[in-house]
Amino acid sequence: MNSFKRAFTCGNESFFLFGPRGTGKTTWLKENLPGAYVVDLLNNDIRLRLTANPERLRDMVAANNDCSQIVIDEIQKVPAVLDVVHALMEKFPEKRFVLTGSSARKLKRAGVDLLGGRALKMKMHPFMACELGDAFNLEDALTTGLVPVVGKYANRQRQLSAYLQLYIREEVEQEGLVRNLDAFTRFLEAMAFSHGGVLSASDISRECMVKRATVDGYVQILKDMLIGDTLPVFSRRAKRRLIAREKFYYFDAGVFRKLRPVGRLDSESDISGQALEGLVYQHLCAYCDYSGYENALSYWRTSNGAEVDFVVYTPADFTAIEVKHSDRVTRSDLEGLKLFGMDYPEATRILLYRGEEQIMVDGVLVVPVERYLRELVPGNRLPESVWISHAL
Repeated sequence: MNSFKRAFTCGNESFFLFGPRGTGKTTWLKENLPGAYVVDLLNNDIRLRLTANPERLRDMVAANNDCSQIVIDEIQKVPAVLDVVHALMEKFPEKRFVLTGSSARKLKRAGVDLLGGRALKMKMHPFMACELGDAFNLEDALTTGLVPVVGKYANRQRQLSAYLQLYIREEVEQEGLVRNLDAFTRFLEAMAFSHGGVLSASDISRECMVKRATVDGYVQILKDMLIGDTLPVFSRRAKRRLIAREKFYYFDAGVFRKLRPVGRLDSESDISGQALEGLVYQHLCAYCDYSGYENALSYWRTSNGAEVDFVVYTPADFTAIEVKHSDRVTRSDLEGLKLFGMDYPEATRILLYRGEEQIMVDGVLVVPVERYLRELVPGNRLPESVWISHAL
């Protein structure tokens, strides 16, 4: 699966490339910067040498002075190297430095400034449907996700388990991010119930039997490790009273499914619905990041409970999106979008569902979710904008 062309692109500037483990950062760099000099901080010998003396990086770069591009892989392993990189960028402005990382936690704790804004911050996501083309399978994406390092194995379920165990062990346990790994593991499961829902730290605190402040710290760890993130409320030109709390999502539908405990009282339909909403979320995140749209994704919910799952607000598009795990659509499914349209008549409203027919109902475009994901391409306008203009 690593042979698929990624939608991620970059210019000629120096940049940070963050992203969860296994999303293809190193593979992309090998394919797109083939002549670069690579400093792999996952290599024990190199990491130990630079930890003992970060200044050795100067000698390593000098010994490869013919290379115009310098890649430092997993920069969070030796944060002190950033000060040296900063000095090298000033000394060699003609060189491009690319620094990858799967966690910003250790960088923050070390108090580094991420090169004082001299390098762009970019992010790599799991595969998008448009990258996989005919290899994209919606059911597989909902059960085992789209993390490249998981998808290349025949037994994806087993590999997904190994991936999570390795991630937690290396990024949490070995780095000493939490004192109580058992409590953090319970927290990961509890957060799976909140996937796609409004985040309530108090409820999770009671569920995990830890302090509210501990839960807040754990949520920040998930963000720093890029395993999960929160989604803010869309409040521009608000005409109604809105809630203020954010929603939470894991970065990949497969990761959510693996962390979500399943018992006799659990509905497979509800869990699949959470996974589908999360799959749309991760695609929209990748679309916005790869297209260069910062802070473009949010959701909308009134104090009375009316909600729209996603709002994409960019210079080119203003779209409200609702996701339903059903092959049929009722008019009650459209209530949130219709109310949003009353407040924002200029917004395109779309409902994604598991059916096969594309229809227009009360001003809402109802679209098969698989088709939408396949036609969501970074750099292009959102698919429904093209469909509606063609229909008109």
